[in-house]
Amino acid sequence: MQRWAPLVMVVLTAWLGTAQAQSEYIIQQNAAPLQPLGTRAAPAPRSAPVPTPAPAAQLPAMPAAPATTARPGARPLRIGLLLPTDSKRLGEAAAVVRSGFEAAAAVEQNAEVVRLDADEDSVAARYREAVTGRMDVVVGPLTREGIAAVAPHATVPTLALNTLDPAIVPNPKLFSLSLNVEGEARQLARLMRDDGRARPLVVVDETGLARRIQQAFSAEWGGASGRAVTVVDVTRQGEEAVLAAAGTADAVLLAVDSDKAPGVRRLLPAELAAYGTSQLHTLRPDPALNGVRIIDMPWFVMADHPAVKRYPRPTSALTMPSERLYALGIDAYRLAVQLGQTRGASANLRLNGVTGDLRLARDRQFERTQPLVVIGSETP
Repeated sequence: MQRWAPLVMVVLTAWLGTAQAQSEYIIQQNAAPLQPLGTRAAPAPRSAPVPTPAPAAQLPAMPAAPATTARPGARPLRIGLLLPTDSKRLGEAAAVVRSGFEAAAAVEQNAEVVRLDADEDSVAARYREAVTGRMDVVVGPLTREGIAAVAPHATVPTLALNTLDPAIVPNPKLFSLSLNVEGEARQLARLMRDDGRARPLVVVDETGLARRIQQAFSAEWGGASGRAVTVVDVTRQGEEAVLAAAGTADAVLLAVDSDKAPGVRRLLPAELAAYGTSQLHTLRPDPALNGVRIIDMPWFVMADHPAVKRYPRPTSALTMPSERLYALGIDAYRLAVQLGQTRGASANLRLNGVTGDLRLARDRQFERTQPLVVIGSETP
């Protein structure tokens, strides 16, 4: 059985108990009292069978979907899962998403899942077949190219598993759920602002991912404060530039990969508050990252919570990046049920997911708000 490292973390978020009428993942201000998690609970055995659904009274989170009254003899909700499982490039990722999706379906048992395998060349045709085959909801495609291909044909609620290209003509039946880093960067900008920070420094490297984080953070920060963000590329400008910029900053966003982050953190004053995205959460974070505030999905940082334990862990060992796709599959199923029951008509769709608190935004893409945690130190 694989175990995540026994990492001590401090959680700056609260899953509300019975004192709150509508219990859900609500991310509190950073000034909230720190609540030690202790040693993180080990995930359920990966060989364990799919558990039967727990009684609703045991789940502090809101229901996965609005309650509906089925008509006598009504057929079950049918969800078409449109993924490129036969693709050489994306087949492995698609298979992991499908595993999580079907694991959630086995737990909830409130819809029929129909597999619709398709590659980039056949995705539009397979989508039209799904609609003709009386699918109530379609989940997929997985790529932006696939989404662009099916967008004009979306006549039933369709949950794409990637971001929507702004060039796509808006379609009221097309929705999006993804694990994009831009959403994490925007949340970190808001958290820093709530934390009273006024002069953030963003340290980046040469990677495209770092640039995406920096651009999204800068846009969110500038839009709210009207002030520009100081950005230093440690690869091109060097360590001295990082040190010089840190002298006027009151917080730093480590928009570098997990291998470079410890070195950058060692350069900076120990008292300078540091933040990072989920990419800094590894099985065994370097001790230099102790004290860094990161956000990550409840699937990892609150694995012992009943609303997360409700769903089985993968039956085979996965890397953390791959397991994120498994969690994405779980939430995709739960959102698909909501979309099918409301026929995509609700403007206020929300889900307390294992990937975060999901809320439908005006652009018909689900925004994720994730728990904020502080990296601590390993214990024996």
